[in-house]
Amino acid sequence: MYSSNVFGANLRVWLSLTLCAALGAGCAANPVQGQWTDPQFANHPLQGAKVLVVCDSGEAAVKRICEDQMRAQVAAAGASPVIAPDDANATGSIRDHALAAARSAGARAALVATVAPEVTSVSPGPSVGFGVGGFGGFGGSQSGGMGAGVGVSVPVGAGRVDTAYAANIVLTDVDSGRVMWTSKVGAPGSQDINQQLASIAKNGIEAAQRAGLF
Repeated sequence: MYSSNVFGANLRVWLSLTLCAALGAGCAANPVQGQWTDPQFANHPLQGAKVLVVCDSGEAAVKRICEDQMRAQVAAAGASPVIAPDDANATGSIRDHALAAARSAGARAALVATVAPEVTSVSPGPSVGFGVGGFGGFGGSQSGGMGAGVGVSVPVGAGRVDTAYAANIVLTDVDSGRVMWTSKVGAPGSQDINQQLASIAKNGIEAAQRAGLF
């Protein structure tokens, strides 16, 4: 007979995969994963004000795309985006450099977005099936008979790799150095990084608008 212990282990694997799929769909449906607003700044929108925009990423292309998309969304929200100067030899935090550059440019606020990969998935992924044989011959009788069981198979060969990016966005008041608003925004995994960053920028700035910052 097929071992109940093996069946239980296989069922747990199947449930884990199903749960992961459900959680992935939930993340895609909720791009703004969390945000915080300082009430002092909630009703003082940055309409018409200069806002310095800078993105931080370990990938040069991601940084440039992020800055283009963030500046476009800041402009669409009614503020005037300012390009942050490049400083490859700078030391210290990106926040400090952004505030210093914002003061030099006469900007009222500095927007810093730190972008990084959050989830990487490979498809087709492991598949779960109910059939004959189970794992490596489990369930067979000593005489070589075969029993029904649950099996997990991993496809052989190259699969499609989708990376989901997320950004921690911080909007800081230049005069006081206080954080006005901050949020974590994600995008569904795909091979189109441009589209992901466009979605992150749009959802992030729209969230800041709803919070009364733009």
